[in-house]
Amino acid sequence: MTDSPQSRPPVGVDTTTAHSARVWNYWLDGKDNYPVDRELGDLIAASRPSIVTDARAGRGFLTRVVTHMAREEGIRQFLDIGTGLPTNNNTHEVAQAVAPEAHVVYVDNDPMVLAHARALLNSTEEGATAFVDADLRDTDKVLEAARELLDFDRPIGVTILGTLGHITEYEAAREIVDAYMAACPSGSFLAIGDHVMPEDPAAAEALRQWNEGAALPYRSHTTEEFTAYFEGLKLLDPGAVPATRWRTGEPEVGTIPHTDMHVAAARKS
Repeated sequence: MTDSPQSRPPVGVDTTTAHSARVWNYWLDGKDNYPVDRELGDLIAASRPSIVTDARAGRGFLTRVVTHMAREEGIRQFLDIGTGLPTNNNTHEVAQAVAPEAHVVYVDNDPMVLAHARALLNSTEEGATAFVDADLRDTDKVLEAARELLDFDRPIGVTILGTLGHITEYEAAREIVDAYMAACPSGSFLAIGDHVMPEDPAAAEALRQWNEGAALPYRSHTTEEFTAYFEGLKLLDPGAVPATRWRTGEPEVGTIPHTDMHVAAARKS
């Protein structure tokens, strides 16, 4: 993407500082990013080459877990929190491929994501989609808006990918997740993907580069912190694992790509 007259940044979009959704879009081979995003993305990938695998593995998990919820669990409502920029296999496309009547609410407050929201609102005739311009930390606002489309007396699939690390206080992140799941009825599902990075110099350098160059800081999780998001819920097999090991449908033979993107899905009883 360039700053030509035909492709000037949408109103409110800052092209002087890297933004998470756009860097993520770059790692996914998208076009909705700017030089500052690509520069930071390349810098981090040089320190931590697996970061590109993380982005792609996280996206693959989203496709698989939404498909599972819709096909195997009968979920027809989804709340996608921290949506990011549209790419292939967006949540409504995956859900409605299984159940055309599925309803999906997207939540994000990045101006660039908002500018591209129309791509997320291209629902099937039988289903429906909506976009909520809100910070995920404002749980009351998000839930109030989501209720305009979703029926909170029926099970909902909640997805939160690559977002909770931007909540720099872990306990605050836990409270946010708990608030969303408290609003959902029995039979609902929670799916999370986020980083669990080792304590090694390369990982530390990648985090330092991100926090110096990006608009929003980011923190990694310990394995225990990540798993604790699902406290009180019933984890689906294979539990909390790297994204490349979550129900890929392929035998675990040969070399499985390394990823620090850990994922899990769980059911509310």
